[in-house]
Amino acid sequence: MRAVTRGKRADPGILEQLAPREREVLAAIGRGYDNAEIGERLFISPATARTYVGRLLTKLEARDRARLIVIAHASGLLDAEAPFPGE
Repeated sequence: MRAVTRGKRADPGILEQLAPREREVLAAIGRGYDNAEIGERLFISPATARTYVGRLLTKLEARDRARLIVIAHASGLLDAEAPFPGE
């Protein structure tokens, strides 16, 4: 299952396969945060953030972090998510 096809909006249903914390991490990736920043904002270690990124890459069949950013935007996740504290 490919989450995003070129030039099309992703099915918002792809987010249903993600745990709530995975959605939070995907939103942070979509906002351009690195693993250290994700860890700081979500109160997890950078290593745990890296683990979540790896899971997202696998679950969403994304080849790299840039594709995760595209998925976060195309799925409408960033429209629906509240900003992180301080934003």
